[in-house]
Amino acid sequence: MEYGSGSPGDHHHDGSSDSQRRKKRYHRHTANQIQRLESMFKECPHPDEKQRLQLSRELGLAPRQIKFWFQNRRTQMKAQHERADNCALRAENDKIRCENIAIREALKNVICPSCGGPPINDDCYFDEQKLRLENAQLKEELDRVSSIAAKYIGRPISQLPPVQPIHISSLDLSMGSFGSQGLGGPSLDLDLLPGSSSSSLPNVPPFQPACLSDMDKSLMSDIASNAMEEMIRLLQTNDPLWMKGADGRDVLDLDAYERMFPKANSHLKNPNVHVEASRDSGVVIMNGLTLVDMFMDPSKWMELFPTIVTMARTIEVISSGMMGGHSGSLQLMYEELQVLSPLVSTREFYFLRYCQQIEQSLWAIVDVSYDFPQDNQFAPQFRSHRLPSGVFIQDMPNGYSKVTWIEHVEIEDKTPVHRLYRNIIYSGIAFGAQRWLTTLQRMCERTACLMVTGNSTRDLGGVIPSPEGKRSMMKLAQRMVTNFCASISASAGHRWTTLSGSGMNEIGVRVTVHKSTDPGQPNGVVLSAATTIWLPIPPQTVFNFFKDEKKRPQWDVLSNSNAVQEVAHIANGPHPGNCISVLRAFNTSQNNMLILQESCVDSSGSLVVYCPVDLPAINIAMSGEDPSYIPLLPSGFTICPDGQGEQDGGGASSSTSTSRMMGGSGGSLITVAFQILVSSLPSAKLNMESVNTVNSLIANTVQHIKAALNCPSS
Repeated sequence: MEYGSGSPGDHHHDGSSDSQRRKKRYHRHTANQIQRLESMFKECPHPDEKQRLQLSRELGLAPRQIKFWFQNRRTQMKAQHERADNCALRAENDKIRCENIAIREALKNVICPSCGGPPINDDCYFDEQKLRLENAQLKEELDRVSSIAAKYIGRPISQLPPVQPIHISSLDLSMGSFGSQGLGGPSLDLDLLPGSSSSSLPNVPPFQPACLSDMDKSLMSDIASNAMEEMIRLLQTNDPLWMKGADGRDVLDLDAYERMFPKANSHLKNPNVHVEASRDSGVVIMNGLTLVDMFMDPSKWMELFPTIVTMARTIEVISSGMMGGHSGSLQLMYEELQVLSPLVSTREFYFLRYCQQIEQSLWAIVDVSYDFPQDNQFAPQFRSHRLPSGVFIQDMPNGYSKVTWIEHVEIEDKTPVHRLYRNIIYSGIAFGAQRWLTTLQRMCERTACLMVTGNSTRDLGGVIPSPEGKRSMMKLAQRMVTNFCASISASAGHRWTTLSGSGMNEIGVRVTVHKSTDPGQPNGVVLSAATTIWLPIPPQTVFNFFKDEKKRPQWDVLSNSNAVQEVAHIANGPHPGNCISVLRAFNTSQNNMLILQESCVDSSGSLVVYCPVDLPAINIAMSGEDPSYIPLLPSGFTICPDGQGEQDGGGASSSTSTSRMMGGSGGSLITVAFQILVSSLPSAKLNMESVNTVNSLIANTVQHIKAALNCPSS
């Protein structure tokens, strides 16, 4: 938002009308004026009269406009710093309060070393009085900070009670624009949700260096070289290795593959193992060298595939490549992959990633699983094994790249695949080459839009003033989508507990709890809840329904049937469904709350993710400032084909065809997911009424969706 160039001193009662006074009071600066003012502000936040006159001549603005702009900008910066200080102080207060409570509990169980009895009462009394004084001081400090924060945020901050853990209204924070009742009721341990306690989480995979010997590294180099040779042959050979499936995709002929590449220790001897092997190719709007760099950097790899890759780490660099480049680079890596539903187990791989430049404009990157000895800390208990897979990246003259992708894995099904997902899992669609490539194409289109310097946004009255503001909004939305995808992952760190179906369906609602300390999330205990339903409606129809803001009151039970209006729009690519929106709810009680929403669609599926964000935070992002510390707790929907209907036969290259999106005429698998802040104290206990509330919230949302789409409720 641009800063108004008027001030309270402009209100002179000179007989002019209200509309005339408003015109005098406000002036919308151009993007160039804002950029020059921002540049000056960084150098000198308090310009003197001479500097203001100089700016006035340069920008064609009155000196008083320059003066008021700098006043407003300083006020905004002060408010931003107060918010940051408030967050830091509240976190410190929470930490000290938790320590005090723990000390009080420990005092109750102190044993005298001399007699084995309780301690002397005077000491107990003294310690308790000391704790009471400390808590009183903390409460005074918190009251002071809260009043400062309330002044700048524009609404009161929830107060912490003296000793007992607080149970603030979780829906107020997660769906703040629509209002809800506070959640009361008895407090329960997190352990009452089986597998939910953070203290009982399974061991996370070790990411420390693997302490490899020279012999190990030599063996890894040989494995990677052989895998590269195999992948190149797979990429360049058609008959007899590859055949067209019924849906038009390239599928590997396993008999021909075994004859061409005999394996001594095949995992196929296990009857529970099935093979998925697919190939696809398409054009990507990014040059080859940039793609190679993103593939070889685990952080960029995760950013490139937020809907597929939930975790990626380099455990050890075996070879750093030649002459500072990526050619010859070999890394031992770990990754975890997901389908966007808690019903589908994640897949975990320890693998070698090897990059080689074949010729001037052609790169090859191969992934192959590495089998550790059973006594090694990395020896996997996983059910996933990657055979030579990877990509060819061919530079094109126009700055684009042609990418050919192969996925080839052996998966051991220790637990049965959920019936809703059997078709798309066993057909290889869920984790196949087409999903990877269409996601890559969509994300590269998004990156291209992010890099465009021109202001291509569509909004009301120039809400997003600059390319910096647009990029900041896109980064905020990308973090929101990444957070949402992680929240519904079925990874080992998110063990789900199934609640009763409440008559909604036999699957029920799955919930999990985690303690959030991420600066980009509200601090405290977060409850994630999700369910997956099947509808006999094509995925594109379902996506269009969720994307249409006019139809939002039909499914959004928290909006109290209030309409919403799109006030800003950022395109993320040529398909109109790939965009970021800022929505305003027509709800008089929450005028300072907006909804940030991003929708993504390609031939493998789609999602609509949204999150309430208050007006000051949106202003921070739209002005181009760093949005990393804006707290987000997103909810939303994922939509994918059920694998029953005729799949898109055109491969990834047809991903821009609206009429052939997401599986043609088959049905849809829809995951509905919400996140709720149960308490702002990380030490708080879970309120069971919160679980019941979110259970009924999802059930009601599903019923509204089915009613709006004319589907049977059972």
